[in-house]
Amino acid sequence: MQGDPDVLKLLNEQLTSELTAINQYFLHSKMQDNWGFTELASKTREESFDEMRHAEAITDRILLLDGLPNYQRLFSLRVGQTLREQFEADLAIEYEVVARLKPGIIMCREKQDSTSASLLEGICADEESHIDYLETQLELMEKLGEQLYSAQCVSRPPS
Repeated sequence: MQGDPDVLKLLNEQLTSELTAINQYFLHSKMQDNWGFTELASKTREESFDEMRHAEAITDRILLLDGLPNYQRLFSLRVGQTLREQFEADLAIEYEVVARLKPGIIMCREKQDSTSASLLEGICADEESHIDYLETQLELMEKLGEQLYSAQCVSRPPS
């Protein structure tokens, strides 16, 4: 099934974003685990896996539309050296994704590609949920202070 070139371009841009997020979140999760924030690391790792599922769905859609998924391109990773920097870096990616998806969904509908639009709507909903989580973590960090917030994230050894 031949896809619209503009839709395929959008899907590949979103694929690049998902592939970048996979790597950034995975690295952040490994750093968090190394710092002793194992539960937080588990949550961040799961976010990486969510992005992988998005990338898989987009890849399947591109292939169905007779396009070629571009796995050779990544955006620059934003690696945070502290929890705050990591949350801010991850939030920046999510804001960019939603800013790309909302007009992209409209464009897909205008091109009569409701399936791609629905796929992107589902991804957008997931990203908005992740934005809410990251904004909440940053608000908690602001209210509690970075040290107290970090102390709450440290896993306790079994007794």
